[in-house]
Formats: sequence, structure tokens, C-alpha cells
Amino acid sequence: MASISRPHPALVVGKYLAVAFYVAFALFPLYWLFKIALTPDALIYTDGTALWPSALTLENFRSVIFASDFLDYFRNSVIVSLSTAAATSLIAAAAGYAFSRFVFRGKRWVVALMLLTQMFPLLMIIAPIYKIVAAVGLLNSLWSLIIVYTAFNIPFATFLMQSFFDGIPKDLEEAAMMDGCTRFQALRKVILPLTLPGLAATLGFVFTAAWSELLFALMLVSKTDAMTFPVGLLTFVSKFSVDWGQMMAAGVLALIPSCLFFLFIQRYLVQGLTSGAVKG
Repeated sequence: MASISRPHPALVVGKYLAVAFYVAFALFPLYWLFKIALTPDALIYTDGTALWPSALTLENFRSVIFASDFLDYFRNSVIVSLSTAAATSLIAAAAGYAFSRFVFRGKRWVVALMLLTQMFPLLMIIAPIYKIVAAVGLLNSLWSLIIVYTAFNIPFATFLMQSFFDGIPKDLEEAAMMDGCTRFQALRKVILPLTLPGLAATLGFVFTAAWSELLFALMLVSKTDAMTFPVGLLTFVSKFSVDWGQMMAAGVLALIPSCLFFLFIQRYLVQGLTSGAVKG
């Protein structure tokens, strides 16, 4: 009976060290974010290079929550991100199903046009988008951001959802329709439950993109009551100084919705990101 060869101990140690280095490298910016957020203003520059400040404070968090408009920015970002994720996922699911299951005239042209929208740098189209939004009277409103974010995320989300529908055999729908279901009932009762991982991956991608987007939010919104979190961070930058402590504290608080959102969908997310990468 052949013996099972074991990897050399040095190789095992090397793998663990490589993983530990990668994790430390990836998490170090988050650690520095927390470190600056907990550092008193008087020590930010004197303890700037220290791995841990000589004193800790929660004053930066208190100032951000109670002495700034951060909660308004926070609320606006939650509304825009959740609305964009929901609208985009719904439209992308319908479009992805159509591309996966139906053959229609002009299908290749539609796919080509959707791909073409992803090839233009945003700086090239920000001026036309601004003119359109201004013409319809949506400047300085959350609706402008929701509509623009949804429009720009639909192409990628559609192709992502199509890959999941392509991985589900058509025989399942045909069997359901033979049992008396309409196509819509077969989609709702049979196919959609199987695409929950794909919907989770799409929701996660779109939510993250909308939550962190700055360019359109900066160009389309100038009133404080409609600003989102990324634009609100700029309020901590004055002409002659930057309030690093409060900015980092706001950044820490902004991690909460993303963490809660991904915690809610994480049971589907990993499966969705992997299963959608293969077909059949």
C-alpha cells in the first residue's frame, strides 16, 4: 500500500506565513483608520508614525455624530445605495433571464451596446449627464443619484445575472410548465430560488459601488441636505487644514452599513461569486 506523502514542514510554514502576510497587508489600512480615529487631535502629528497612540479618545466620534451633518450624509447614502441595489438587481434579473432564455432579433446588437457603455471613461460623459439631469430638474436630489447609478450598473449586473441563469438547466422550467405552471410561475417558484446566490452577488456589487461612488455625487449634488457620505467626507477638509481625526471616525462609522449588509447576504455571496463563474 503506497504511503501518502506529506508536504515538507517548511512548505507548510511558508504557506501560512504567506497567508498571514497577505491578511496583515489587507487589514493594515483598516487598522490605521481605527488608530487615527481614536487618536486625540493634539497627538495626531506627534504620534503619527507610532503603531499605537500614547492616548485614546472617543471625542472624534462624538464630534462626528453630534456636531456635524454626518448622520444626514449617512442616511442619504443608505437610501441611495439600497434603492440602487434593489432597482438594479430587479432589472438585471429580468434582463439576464431574457438574454439567457430567449432568442430575438437584434440580441447581439443589444449586448454589444451594453458592453459599449462600459468602455467610456466617466469623465467623458459627466458633462452630458449633468446637462440631462439639470434639464429634467433633478439636480441636488437623491433621485438623480439613484437613476444614474442604476443606469450605469445595469449592464454589468445583467451579464452577471445571465451567467447564473445560463447555469440552470432549461429542463427545470419545461418540467414546471408541463405540470401546469406558466412561464412566470416557473420563473418565480423554480428558477429564482436557485438564483439567490446570484442575486446576493449582484446586490453586494451594486451596493458597494453606489456606497463609495464620489464623482457623480460630487457633480450632481451641491446642497448639504442631499449630500452622500463620500461627498460629506470632504467637509472635514478646510482651506488650510484637514481634520483627520473626525474624517477617520466618519470612515469607521461608514463601515457599519457595509458590514451589516454583507453579513446579511454572506450565506449566499460566496456561493454566488463562484457558481456564477461557470456555465452548465
